Amino acid sequence: MTYGQIAALCGSPRAARMVGGVAHFGLENLPWHRVVNKRGGLAAGFYGGRSAQAELLRAEGVEVAEDYLVDIDSLLWWPQQ
Repeated sequence: MTYGQIAALCGSPRAARMVGGVAHFGLENLPWHRVVNKRGGLAAGFYGGRSAQAELLRAEGVEVAEDYLVDIDSLLWWPQQ
């Protein structure tokens, strides 16, 4: 998912930065490594940096490019409504 998606699902579609703040300072036991920006970019503020986030995603079978991008179009997930 993207930060913007989470914000929209919470009823505040313009609050993507706030979601990023929660991801950065929130509970560590949540799968924040699965959240990327709207272009599929990994988070520079992820604990351990982009390389740590990439390692976790690769361990789940997600392809991460050398420039720390994922194919957002093929991976984007929306919950069923």
